[in-house]
Formats: sequence, C-alpha cells, structure tokens
Amino acid sequence: MEAAKGRGARSNATGRYETNQSEAFDDGWTGDDAAPAPLRTVLTPEHARTIIARNDSPDIGFDRSINPYKGCEHGCIYCYARPSHAWMGLSPGLDFESRIFFKPEAAGLLEQAFLAPKYRCKRIHIGGNTDPYQPVERTLKSTRSILEVMRRYNHPFTIITKSVLIGRDADILGPMGKQGLASAMVSITTLDHSLARTMEPRASTPAKRLEAIRKLADAGCPVGVGFAPVIPGLNDHELESVLEAAAKAGATSAMYVTLRLPLEIKDLFREWLADARPDRAARVMSLVRQTRGGRDYDPDFSQRMKGSGPVADLIAARFKAAIKRYGLDTPRPLLDETQFRVPPEARPQLELFG
Repeated sequence: MEAAKGRGARSNATGRYETNQSEAFDDGWTGDDAAPAPLRTVLTPEHARTIIARNDSPDIGFDRSINPYKGCEHGCIYCYARPSHAWMGLSPGLDFESRIFFKPEAAGLLEQAFLAPKYRCKRIHIGGNTDPYQPVERTLKSTRSILEVMRRYNHPFTIITKSVLIGRDADILGPMGKQGLASAMVSITTLDHSLARTMEPRASTPAKRLEAIRKLADAGCPVGVGFAPVIPGLNDHELESVLEAAAKAGATSAMYVTLRLPLEIKDLFREWLADARPDRAARVMSLVRQTRGGRDYDPDFSQRMKGSGPVADLIAARFKAAIKRYGLDTPRPLLDETQFRVPPEARPQLELFG
C-alpha cells in the first residue's frame, strides 16, 4: 500500500477488539477515482481521573509514568505504543497517528496527586508510552504544564523524546537538572535524513535532535541518547556514528533497544518495509527473527528489550565498546527524591484533604 503523505503506517485495519472488521483494499478502480482527501489529525480531550500510571514490569526502569498524549503524530512505524489504540476501538495503524487524545486537566490532576496525604515521592518518567513533545504540544502545552508542576513541587522526573521541542523547556530542565531533579533522553535512530523521513515522518530530523541534546546539555540538564530501536539490516550499521554524534553534542549516557514487533506492529512494520525498503525487506525480517528465537517477537521479560542469539550478542558487544570509546558509559544520575516539598501557596488546598 502507498504511504499517506507525512504518515508512517500504510494501512488502518480495524482494532482487534471490534466485532466487525474492515480493511481497505485495491479494487482496481483507484486510478479513476478522485484523489483522496489528506488525512487530517483529530484532537480529542480525554477527561482522565488520574494522571500517574503505574507498572510492575521487571525490565522497565521505572514504576510510575505520565503520558500527556495517547496516539502520536510522529508516526514512527515501529512504535511499541501502537496496539494501545485498539483498546479504544481504533486502529493501531493510521488512526494511531491521526487520532490524538490529550488531557486538558493534566497539571491539575498531577497537583492533586502530590497533595494527597499518603503520597510518597518517587521518580516519575514522562513519555513512557507516546512522545510528550509531538507536534500538537506546541499549542496545547500539556507537557509544559506538567513540568511546571514538577518544578513547583521539586519533584524528580525523567523524560524521553524524539523532538527538538524539548529545548523550549530548557528553562525548567536545566535548573532542575543541576539540582539533581531531572534528566532527559533524546532518541536518535538514524543520521540518514531519507530513512528518518519515511520511518519517523513527523518526528524532528536527526540534526534537530542533536541540536536538542546540545541545548539541554548547555542548560545543565544531564542528557543521554537512545539508539532505539536497533533494526538489524536497516540502521544497525549506524550505531557507532549515532553515539559519536550524540557524545559530541553533549550526551553523557546512552541506551539501546532492539526492534520489538508485538501484536499489530509486526504486520504494520512488514507493510512499511515492503513499500519503503523492498530491496532489503526479506533480509531485515530474517535478521529480526534471528534476535527473537526464530519468531517475529518473543515477549519474554528476560530478553524482550535486547533480543537473544548471535545477532543480538553482536549488537550488545558493539554498543558496549562504543559507549566506552565515546564516554557514554557514565551511569545515569540518581535523582534526589528528598527535595520534594509542598509549596506554601498549596497548603490551604492541602487542608481540604484533611
């Protein structure tokens, strides 16, 4: 299937929980039809009851997180969050990229959580599911409002993004980083502008992401680079060059994740690969299966992030050597949870909970 302009997925199959299933197909008449209307992004407010999500996955480095948005306009074809749209009766394909939900009361909900008498401070990760700095953040400023609450309460947090827009909030991230209250991670999957454009169509360009690292580092916020996902046969040859470029921009730590293809993602990725890189599609999928015990995906917690087998072992060895070579093997800073405090102006509201 052909790509919609500025979109990653090639299809929009009905979510797996729906009773009636539908899927577009080419009936041979498309060429005679009028050109389809551009796919527009639709924003929908979600009036959530809580803002902090919790997880107990043993291979995830945080147990609480905040996701200002559901769905992501960046359109990264490999995004592990795509299946979550099926829970809302939508498609993990094009719907995930164009049907975006936001939480207008996010800042107020977070403040309520912090004011609860039984609340105990522990690091919160922002952007564990979808990107907190996707294009709509420029106007909605949901993520910005959350960071402002974090700053007011001296609450420690980490944040990850693919967007240069994070630099807008360097006035918060910089000072809080210097206080041991914040650190950031910028994900860079390739330095190849052409590959990035088709694989992550509405995310910032690789050059802009390096600019974001530089701006955060200059502001004083500890910043790392995420080479994620590593896609064998497609971008794995860039591992060293991406890490080197990030280190030169000011990154001090690094991480990687091997491509994961759970649930609907495996079909969406195959469609994209056949269209965007048909010359290497078979080889890429063969190498991916070699990291997953012969399958497209293995959900075992012990290896789902890195994979297993000779191909995965080689990636791990190269990564270990590269972070040592470029000075990215510094442990990520432990954030200070003892600085959390309820500001004086919020105490009258706290009395309402008594």
